[in-house]
Amino acid sequence: MITYDEFAKVEIKVGKILSAEKVPDTDKLLKLSVDFGQKTESVATIAAAGPIVGTEKSAEPIPVAEVVMKESVRDVRQIVSGISMYFPDPQTLVGKKCMFVTNLEPRKIRGLESNGMLFAVSTPDGKFSLLEPVSDIPEGTKAK
Repeated sequence: MITYDEFAKVEIKVGKILSAEKVPDTDKLLKLSVDFGQKTESVATIAAAGPIVGTEKSAEPIPVAEVVMKESVRDVRQIVSGISMYFPDPQTLVGKKCMFVTNLEPRKIRGLESNGMLFAVSTPDGKFSLLEPVSDIPEGTKAK
């Protein structure tokens, strides 16, 4: 068993699968490219240096303006998952929104770096389901 505090450390987000392909020479692995939404925007401060008015000493740079740089940078990650046997045509995954653990340490699987884990369930008799949000929840939305 784990404590509630330990579980609260797990970051679960909605991700949209952008591409899916079979990992060569494996039976189970798919390489997914997953979009987890916008990354945080960057902020830059522009500074000027010169003497302080009324003195002859030079001063430290004085901030004169703050510029918010809004780049449209998406958080796209590679996820390697052992679900190939359930998706003979990996292209059927493209466009699906699913739930992922996004704060795991990166892991090398067959030489590929995986930066998260897909949530799915399966039964001993072969039933399988991805965990997908039921409504149009944006990529990057965190589970609460």
